[in-house]
Amino acid sequence: MIDGLIAGRLIGDPERRQGKGDSTYVVARVRAQSSENEHLMVNLIAFDDLPCTVLLALRDGDSVAAAGSLNPKVWTDKQGNTKPALDLVAHRVVSTEPGL
Repeated sequence: MIDGLIAGRLIGDPERRQGKGDSTYVVARVRAQSSENEHLMVNLIAFDDLPCTVLLALRDGDSVAAAGSLNPKVWTDKQGNTKPALDLVAHRVVSTEPGL
């Protein structure tokens, strides 16, 4: 497990999803900029109430920062190019958006 902190802008609106039983969670995608000025896609998932609430108050394009457990991975685009990505299980989520 890697502890990490990411910051960027949401791509699309966060979504609440139903897990097994009565559990719910929230997923979101963030476009973060790397130190090499490239963009990295981060897939967020939140299970705890507070990060879920903060994510659900945000919309496409909003700024967000999240801390949690990172898992690096690679994905392939439509042209067959491999690109880096991250999955983050968010334990804390903050935003500078009004009202949060």
